[in-house]
Formats: sequence, structure tokens, C-alpha cells
Amino acid sequence: MNEGFGHRFSSPDLLQQALRHRSAGPSNNERLEFLGDALVNLIVAEALFTRWPKADEGALTRARASLVRESSLAEIARSLGLGDRIELGPGELKSGGHRRDSILADALEALVAAIHLDSDFASCRDVVLPWFEASIEKLPVGKVEKDAKTRLQEWLQARQKPRPEYRLVESSGEDHALLFRVECCISDPSCTESAHAGSLRAAEQAAAARVLAKIEAMP
Repeated sequence: MNEGFGHRFSSPDLLQQALRHRSAGPSNNERLEFLGDALVNLIVAEALFTRWPKADEGALTRARASLVRESSLAEIARSLGLGDRIELGPGELKSGGHRRDSILADALEALVAAIHLDSDFASCRDVVLPWFEASIEKLPVGKVEKDAKTRLQEWLQARQKPRPEYRLVESSGEDHALLFRVECCISDPSCTESAHAGSLRAAEQAAAARVLAKIEAMP
């Protein structure tokens, strides 16, 4: 049964489960998402390891992170038309859950797991790796920019300053669309900045970027 994702499923039930969000009821894609996350990381890591023989661990780690982050996976899911195929509960359907990055990324990971379980790792890799090819080709070999939290910590470490602290100030909104406000605080030099985002990780990164911009501008 070919469903347009590059794999002909012999067990359609696996595909159905991969595309069923937890809001739609039991036998949803949460367990498949767990396995798919590991598979995606392995497939991308192996590709980078092979193609960048001189890159160090840090460059490989940053490149993988940029390729498998939620927004990147969501874009792949959109390119596959995955959003229109996800089964959602009434609440998520009404709120436009089929367009949300988190739901799209989770469904993509679940789909990868379903393909793997329906075939084998080599077959799964052959289907999945082309989804990442264009993004891999765009990466500057071995020189992927570090994220804001990493750059801030390295700036402080180089000057033997205390590490930054991150505090969740508040979370607001409905369960399906939470907004987080996080503070990033450093003591030397004294600086505190906050930022909002739809995930805790993104809010921390945004707050760190603001602190870094401020301290780098100090005389």
C-alpha cells in the first residue's frame, strides 16, 4: 500500500497509528514517536559522519541539532503533505493542530518509526535520508553556527565567569498552545533578559541571545 511517502506499507495499521495524534484517542503515535526520534537522529548523524570526515564532534553535534530540531522536521512534514493526513481530536482540529510544528514534527518521527517497523533500518534510511538532503547540502561543512546558549556559556567560560541561570517565569495559554516566558540571568557582568516562545527550549535560546547581544555591546 503506497501512501505517497516513498514507502509501500505492507501493514497499513502502522501507518494509521503513526498519523493518529494522542488527542484522537488510544493507539496513537506517541510510542512510535519515541522510536522515530532515535531513528531520525541516527540516520542524520550517520550521514554527517560519512560526509564530513574532518569535522569534530562539536560541529557534527550542532549540524545534527539544526537538522532534527522541531521546526526543521515540521517543514519536512509539510513538504510531504503530512498535516492533511494527521488524525486529530475535535479540540486540536478546531485549533488548527495540523499546522502546528510540534504535532507535525511528532507525526514525522512516528512515520519514520512505522516505516522502520514495516521494513528494516536500511530500507527506512533509504526513504528518510532524501528528506534531509537539501538541508544537509546547504550546511557549511564543519562550521555550523553554535546556538545562543552555547555561545553565551563559552563567552562566560572564556572569562572565568559564573554560568548563566535560566528561570521559567510563567507559562500561559491553552494546553495545546502554551507560551513560555523565561529569564536568562548572569551575575558578572550583571544582566537579566527574558523572552517568550512556544517551547521552553526556544524561550531559553531567545533569552540567551538577548543577554549575549547586550554584554557583547558593553564597552
